[in-house]
Amino acid sequence: MYQIKCLNKISPVGTSRFGENYSCSDSVENPEAILVRSASMHEMELPANLLAVARAGAGVNNIPIDKCSEKGIVVFNTPGANANAVKELVLAGLLMSSRRIVSGIEWAKTLKGKGDEVGKLVEKGKSQFVGPEIKGKTLGVIGLGAIGILVANAAHSLGMEVLGYDPYLSVDAAWGLSRSVKHAHSLDDIYAESDYITVHVPLLPDTKEMINAEAISKMKDGVHLLNFARGGLFNRPDVLAAVKSGKVATYATDFPDDSLLGVENVLAFPHLGASTPESEDNCARMAADELIDYLENGNIRNAVNLPSVSMARNGFTRICLFHRNVPNVISKLSGILANANINIENMQSKAKKDYAYVILDVTGEVTEDTAEHLEQLPEIVRARVIPAKNK
Repeated sequence: MYQIKCLNKISPVGTSRFGENYSCSDSVENPEAILVRSASMHEMELPANLLAVARAGAGVNNIPIDKCSEKGIVVFNTPGANANAVKELVLAGLLMSSRRIVSGIEWAKTLKGKGDEVGKLVEKGKSQFVGPEIKGKTLGVIGLGAIGILVANAAHSLGMEVLGYDPYLSVDAAWGLSRSVKHAHSLDDIYAESDYITVHVPLLPDTKEMINAEAISKMKDGVHLLNFARGGLFNRPDVLAAVKSGKVATYATDFPDDSLLGVENVLAFPHLGASTPESEDNCARMAADELIDYLENGNIRNAVNLPSVSMARNGFTRICLFHRNVPNVISKLSGILANANINIENMQSKAKKDYAYVILDVTGEVTEDTAEHLEQLPEIVRARVIPAKNK
């Protein structure tokens, strides 16, 4: 029986997918897999038999990726599961930043107790909250992944001109992008032509604080900036200075910190992007399915520290190898299997940066110590043997 530990409350839509061969709860002490949302795992002692961690969400900053990789633990996330929820909040931020809705609501509250005068006061004071319509304006979308594509398509449906920039746009993503979204050749094109700019890229060393004073200087005066991806993508002091000077008309973000709170023309949302019941259900369902397929079949989908590798099961014993991405690994393990009279029937192998993953369907007698023998190779981080199905 597989033991699954939940570090956070996980939607039962996901946990109910584990069948009778699974025990899934927050009280499991020695798990083969972990389901997590926001709980930090950086100080956690990782069990020796832990095979996988699944984050019910996209960001994995709460998981020690390097430590997991060194121990042969696959880390999954659920890209796209919360895409619609984030898209809707981005659209809300777009409209709220343009029409000065929040400041207008706050001002209206000050009229409480004015009685019959409220109507006249509203008509007299509403002019201070005039804001432009978004129809006909240009939205620049940086990053055309699952969320960026939905935002771009929705903005076009609302009558905006949309420019998209993503040098790594995948074929699958391109199929989902409206033909009316124009492709920008560079970030500078986005900066120069956009009235509104929204960023949807992962936080990496080369994207950290990509929106800074230099980038802002290339933008239109009065540009509206939206950040519903990661706080670290924007240099906060530079953005605040630009808001204060009027270079940036509004900054809407789902990642507040103390410096952003209470600042005029800054809309700080309390990280609501994925806070919908539908999103939580989607993430839990996707995370559970990823764990089940990996534990039972060795297949990998949406891992952050390994490539996606999968093969259909055809009744063979399956050997799965998490190894360092160095030369001659395949030849060495082939030699070990050949010496044990084990024949490779099917194989899939892919690499991702420092690590690689191999699935082997084999015939012949695979003894209990086969995995231990394979792990004696210094390049092998972890070896698993999954018995043949229907055997």
